[in-house]
Amino acid sequence: MQKVALDQIIVTNPYLRINTDIDSLKKSIETVGLINPITINDKFELLAGGRRYQAMKELGWTEAPVQMVERDSLEQELISIDENLVRKPLDKLEFEKCLNRGREIYEELNPLANKVDVEVKDLTPEEKRAEKAEEESDTTSFAAITAEKTGLSKSVIKSAIKRDALSSEKVKEARGLGDISASQANEIIKLDKDSQDKILPYIQNKTVKDVKKIVEVAKSESIDAAIEESMELTPTPREFVQLKVTTKKMNKLISQILLEDIQFEGKDLDIIIKDMKKLMEEGQDFLNRYDEENFAPMGADSDSYEESSFQ
Repeated sequence: MQKVALDQIIVTNPYLRINTDIDSLKKSIETVGLINPITINDKFELLAGGRRYQAMKELGWTEAPVQMVERDSLEQELISIDENLVRKPLDKLEFEKCLNRGREIYEELNPLANKVDVEVKDLTPEEKRAEKAEEESDTTSFAAITAEKTGLSKSVIKSAIKRDALSSEKVKEARGLGDISASQANEIIKLDKDSQDKILPYIQNKTVKDVKKIVEVAKSESIDAAIEESMELTPTPREFVQLKVTTKKMNKLISQILLEDIQFEGKDLDIIIKDMKKLMEEGQDFLNRYDEENFAPMGADSDSYEESSFQ
């Protein structure tokens, strides 16, 4: 390992993460020193270690321990991407961009490695099983080696790569603003990018199930038919979507407790019972408002129901 003056190091790499919060990193360096050197090329350009470089400058260091590499431009870019993926967490779009660019470089440098398929296909159950088996045995693709480094599954990495490779710029912008989710994007990228832009305004605030239906109509009929289909679908408010998920989880938990006769007499039991009673009261109000035909108010029998439910 050699040392280089900090003012000699050129910091122009677009993958470097500088101007971020490094207070904890500075404290670590002050306490135990710099564990990992920064990486530069033979032109003194910084390839990896932007936050460590920033911390050393702010701590007043004049020299930095460096690892110097002499490789071609693609290998140097891959080093920078790899540093980004395994160090400080990226936001979702930065992460997907790094993964997809890393895949492109890795596959160019390693032509015999398994390729990551960036197409979105509607697979039969049998084809899905075959794809899963192939994925489990894969050890050479970019998804496989990145899974080992990051701890993420190969399928998560592949999905992220596909979203970056196939999403239009407007779809990426909508995700960055929080207007659509990754799950919604997974459906809309089944269309070409021009079609994505046309259908995008009509899928916001739609459930993933509705987006899937709209995309299917666009593929089988036309964009105009898909837009018409979207108009007929009543958007589900986010609160109702969350209520649906939470209710399903609660029902499963309660069923498990009752079925397995799980006993509990801890101090939290009174709090749980109190909250459950409040939930029942508000739940009844909800049912009275939204399902008057099928549910009548509890009335006089409500107390006995509550008692029998929590014995």
